[in-house]
Amino acid sequence: MTERPSTPRQRPEVEAPSGEGRPARPARPSGYRISGVQGHVITELGRAIVSGRFAPGELLPREPDLMAEFAASRPSLREALKVLAAKGLIEMRQKVGTRVRPRDLWNTFDSDVLAWHFGDGNGSAALRDTMMRDLIELRLMIEPAAAQLATGRATIEDLRRIRAALHAMEATSGDLTAYAHADVAFHMAVFAASHNVLLGSFAHLVADFLHLSFSIQQQALKADKSVEDDISQHRAVFEAITGGEGEGAARAMRDVILDGKDSLLAALK
Repeated sequence: MTERPSTPRQRPEVEAPSGEGRPARPARPSGYRISGVQGHVITELGRAIVSGRFAPGELLPREPDLMAEFAASRPSLREALKVLAAKGLIEMRQKVGTRVRPRDLWNTFDSDVLAWHFGDGNGSAALRDTMMRDLIELRLMIEPAAAQLATGRATIEDLRRIRAALHAMEATSGDLTAYAHADVAFHMAVFAASHNVLLGSFAHLVADFLHLSFSIQQQALKADKSVEDDISQHRAVFEAITGGEGEGAARAMRDVILDGKDSLLAALK
């Protein structure tokens, strides 16, 4: 059981306080918003690497060839390569060239890398499915523990944020895009309520990945009953946290993840 704080924690009212708004959109952990030629090179070359056109271990074409392909100047190309190197996709060495790094060294949680994996049908279905499976396994190891910690550490403001996210899910059940956003906000609020700095950093790192996963899951939640069941399971997490039931919160969060796994697999078929 999670150790309880020595000072009793005040419980919130059942109804949300006046003026309580929807939770803020989780910050994107990474991703470069660069327009113009440089942004074009970053996007197109990044997609080419992620799709396998340039395989791990392979040297990229020489600078003059890349400049011609992307109609880019040498400074724009080099700056774009620096951005891709920061994302872990490539390494640049003098007198050797620019080589694609192994996939396990890529910054997989980077918002752009995720977009290149899943956007516009880019990347293989097998790789996409593997990444989603790995995400679910990672969540099962971490999120139930975060929920259990939250039962003993959540402040009044933490509980309000979790509740606001839950209310946003209820209010947006007919808009699956908005619903996915509210779903992410719920999980981010639970992570924050754990008051573990490393868990909080992890949450922001995977925020984009969660949003992508939840957006895909919502495709399998088109039936009203499925949405209602999903909300009910999230409510069980909230009620266990507010009730100080550590093991119950962990169990409820595990149920949320496993049920989401079923929806995700159904949507990926």
